[in-house]
Amino acid sequence: MYLPELSWLDCVRLSVPANLLGQVGDLCESMLKRAVGVKDAGALLPGHGGMLDRVDALLFSAPYIWVYTQYVFGKL
Repeated sequence: MYLPELSWLDCVRLSVPANLLGQVGDLCESMLKRAVGVKDAGALLPGHGGMLDRVDALLFSAPYIWVYTQYVFGKL
């Protein structure tokens, strides 16, 4: 298990901001695609928006989760 010592409060402090950041990442990626006038960000997954659409939420939420866990659990 990655972090067995997570409390319920830690779960809320991780999940709510990560959810909001994931939505911001999706909106930013959509804004970029509209600015350049493309429907799909790549051809690897046609019809799904490309690979960038699959990971756009992670680009914003994963750094937050990493910094939070490093800071709270004493490694930063």
